[in-house]
Amino acid sequence: MKRITISDVAKHAGVSKSTVSQYLNKRYDYMGEKTKERIELAIKELGYSPNIIARSLKQKSTMTIGVIVANILHVFSTQVIRAIEDFCNEKDFHVIICNADDDLKKEKRYIEMLQSKQVDGIIAFPTGDNIELYQSLIDAKFPLVFLDRIIPGLEVDTVLLDNEMASFFAVEEFVRKGYKNIGLLSPPIRGKVTPRLERINGFKKALEHNQLTFNADYLMTGEIRRIQTVVKDMLEQDNPPEAILALNDRVLHEILAFTKKYTVRIPDDLALIGIDEVSYASIYSPALTTIQQPAFEMGKKAAELLLNRITDKSYRISPDIYRFEPKLNSRESC
Repeated sequence: MKRITISDVAKHAGVSKSTVSQYLNKRYDYMGEKTKERIELAIKELGYSPNIIARSLKQKSTMTIGVIVANILHVFSTQVIRAIEDFCNEKDFHVIICNADDDLKKEKRYIEMLQSKQVDGIIAFPTGDNIELYQSLIDAKFPLVFLDRIIPGLEVDTVLLDNEMASFFAVEEFVRKGYKNIGLLSPPIRGKVTPRLERINGFKKALEHNQLTFNADYLMTGEIRRIQTVVKDMLEQDNPPEAILALNDRVLHEILAFTKKYTVRIPDDLALIGIDEVSYASIYSPALTTIQQPAFEMGKKAAELLLNRITDKSYRISPDIYRFEPKLNSRESC
């Protein structure tokens, strides 16, 4: 079957190739409505489909970006991805999603794969271990934005939550409700996972601000598969905490599974706050108090920053860190 070309469309519509090209690239400021209608009809009748490869070679752009997330299972990750995809779709950019599982080797393979596909830029939740690879992208002036994590020494536009404020809001809410023995449960503290480090730091500062003593036995960590065991150990202490801050949504889920399994009443036996809003927070019984990240706004900002650097070659603004404020959703679990 003969491939329909832009020349065929131009001949069928009775216009020049350049006019069809302007139409396809949405540059029709000086194009009449009847001309646009003829081109649109010609494309439909002929079944014309633009040659994406040829166009990308001509424009030196694939109109595609890559997004490398640390763990796609997090609510925050899926919401951010949705926001990025929505923004890029409006700008006629495609998005390739990669899930690195916080694995430096997977992250490296994805970066190399995205480069081989000649994406125009990358938004990444960096592991913090592929510093030289990211630096090579920066040196090559390749458009790059980090989300959720700061990598010291790399000058990259970075979008993330004010994580210390998130913990501060949670501790303040516990104190306001009369709790003093407050614990924090987190995934393992390793590498350069900015949110974990900052939220723990904010937790300690908030306790000090409220004249509460930090108890090292009340700060426990564990792999997600072991969180229920860690909760059990925490609550079996001689003087267990009466309230727990879950560092993220997956930790919160495991604590809830534990409380159901062992019939621990919330908030009568244990007050609970989770960082990250979850879809079931308001319908769970009791409704869950959460600290919400403005995930959609953060994703949109990351996409906006990246596309600015892709589409505007004269974009000279130095890379910066963009912090977003969390929101307290006060409900019944605290």
